[in-house]
Amino acid sequence: MNEYLIPANSKKSMLYFGLFNRTDLIIFGIGLGVSLLLLMALPVDELLFAILAISPGIITGVLVIPIPNYHNVRTIIMLAYEFYTTRQQYVWKGWCFGHGEEDKEQIHK
Repeated sequence: MNEYLIPANSKKSMLYFGLFNRTDLIIFGIGLGVSLLLLMALPVDELLFAILAISPGIITGVLVIPIPNYHNVRTIIMLAYEFYTTRQQYVWKGWCFGHGEEDKEQIHK
């Protein structure tokens, strides 16, 4: 039997409030700060300006909200961007591995 037990919440202990890392808090803080500045600068008695003023806070909140199986939405966006922008290299090692061009040359000699 294993002698080492890893608690289920061991990764959560590395996060602030058990949910956020430092980058998430910085992004969310900047979004809230911009929203507060816009609330002071724009006439929020009109609905359009009120929505415009609170949108940075809402957008950054959605980006850092925790979701199952991933850390947050920002992580999914970063992983999808990395997947679609980097060249994927799949190395074939099946039953016919090694039967490429060099083998054809040896057969025809």
